[in-house]
Amino acid sequence: MPATPEAMAAVRRRAVRLFGDAEIQAAVDAMAAAITHRLRESNPLVIGVMVGAVVPLGMLLPRLDFPLEVDYVHATRYRSETHGGEISWLRAPDTRVRDRVVLVVDDILDEGVTLAAIIARCQALGAREVLSAVLVDKQLQRPRALARADFAALVADDRYLFGYGMDYHGYWRNGPGIFAVET
Repeated sequence: MPATPEAMAAVRRRAVRLFGDAEIQAAVDAMAAAITHRLRESNPLVIGVMVGAVVPLGMLLPRLDFPLEVDYVHATRYRSETHGGEISWLRAPDTRVRDRVVLVVDDILDEGVTLAAIIARCQALGAREVLSAVLVDKQLQRPRALARADFAALVADDRYLFGYGMDYHGYWRNGPGIFAVET
């Protein structure tokens, strides 16, 4: 299916909403509380994984009421496709990582290849500790490169998801909930 606005509108109409705004907000509140408990004294560097983390990171940051720094990376395997390829590094963090506690925030833990690579890069740059936080932990029935996120707001079945930062062919990161594509 070509990614035209009309085709993407049809995908949205057929999609099944798995999580609405109130449920997502409550889940992010709980995740933020767990992160605060764990990191509030560590002066962490919070790194968002663009582009998917733009919404979860924007939701999470105001809930973390302690000193921290923010940066971002842009590493992708998808480039608006539905199947990942090799990782393309478009931007590494500018902020010093060495001897820091780093929290990498992403939209979803799916196969975990990109997130595992970002964590490895932060470790190679000398981070003292690297933790991960995702809006959605997708439950796969196969092994993945990163077994689990340290913090996850929501858990979903193995379906193609979009909304709240996650996209479908580059569209619907702005979806008013988290949706599963119906084919």
